[in-house]
Amino acid sequence: MRHGWGVNTQPQHDIVTLAELARRLKLSKAWLHREANAGRLPSLRAGKRRLFNPAAVSATLAERAANPNESEGGAE
Repeated sequence: MRHGWGVNTQPQHDIVTLAELARRLKLSKAWLHREANAGRLPSLRAGKRRLFNPAAVSATLAERAANPNESEGGAE
């Protein structure tokens, strides 16, 4: 939907909570939280909450699945 100033009022990005991400991806909240805290999943902090873009997380997980040796964090 367009507004009078040419501003798109539709959400540009899907941002969800940890619980919603876990539900959508069928992964444990604890695992997602650990991965995000370690910097292995893209997320942002908003106060005490951690928020996620499900598409960005899915892309990261797909990349890790395609390159499993690179995601272990070991030395090259």
